[in-house]
Amino acid sequence: MTKILTAALMATAGFAIVSEAAATEWNVSVWGKRRAFTEHVERLAELVSEKTNGDFTLNISYGGLSKNKENLDGISIGAFEMAQFCAGYHRDKNPTITVLELPFLGVNTLEEEVAVANAVYAHPAVQADLARWNARLLMTSPMPQYNLVGTGEPRATLESFKDMRVRATGGIGKAFAAVGAVPTSVTATEAYNAMESGVVDTVAFAQHAHLSYGTINRADWWTANLNPGTVNCPVVVNTDAYDALSDGEREALNSSVDESIAHYLDNYGKLLAKWDDVLEEKGVFKVEFSEEQLAEFRTVAADPIREQWISDMTAQGIPAQELYDLLMDTLAETRK
Repeated sequence: MTKILTAALMATAGFAIVSEAAATEWNVSVWGKRRAFTEHVERLAELVSEKTNGDFTLNISYGGLSKNKENLDGISIGAFEMAQFCAGYHRDKNPTITVLELPFLGVNTLEEEVAVANAVYAHPAVQADLARWNARLLMTSPMPQYNLVGTGEPRATLESFKDMRVRATGGIGKAFAAVGAVPTSVTATEAYNAMESGVVDTVAFAQHAHLSYGTINRADWWTANLNPGTVNCPVVVNTDAYDALSDGEREALNSSVDESIAHYLDNYGKLLAKWDDVLEEKGVFKVEFSEEQLAEFRTVAADPIREQWISDMTAQGIPAQELYDLLMDTLAETRK
């Protein structure tokens, strides 16, 4: 009887060990606080847990695992299994996806942003680029066109941008430099302090970030229709961790991406719908540029910066023209 009981206990203990070993936990590195920009990651965690009955969980950390400019490095060494980052934070580490950050691409909606990002992410050159960091692209973080909030007198003409100190990264920063502004690439989490201390006069963000990081609270004015471009911020996973998933876990993860993006788009749409109310509530003046001024901005910034990007990337052995054409063809196809 004792032997039988002992055997039963051992079997039970063994089963418990197997069950515990079967559970998979991934650490996810993002930054700031939960906001519209991270809602797809939050929804992904919910869906993956639901589909695996809690056996596969994503533990989301807002700044506790890494600095936002170091998330790709953390992925490369397996410090965590999933992370979000923005291409403009370290353009040399992910040159291929910076095509999505070129100014004045003409991407008008979040749905279009998803379509062009997915097309670029699927290109073999882009996947090979990220593979250098042991990273696999999972999904994008679509954002609307960036616009400025600023202090003092409104900058209502392109001429008034001369010597303007602006927090702007990537292609957006280059676009402002083309009209005489002085871009600085402080991170999103540093933007409020930079504005408060006078390090910058203006900050270029999407609407959610102006809310989340408090820059709207220091703003006297907002450019409603400048729309110089946006940044591209992928969510990636560590390739080794992804390959180590069971078939069921991998299916739970992959099959949850589209629903997570749909949730993100719905949530962000609600934020955009109330943006004018936010401006009115905070007494922020809305600057609107004429079509002539916008055309001048595009002429000065869009063509030269695009051509320089294609030239520089081609010199590095990247199929730059192919990537740019893929983006524009996808945008045209999406609009059909």
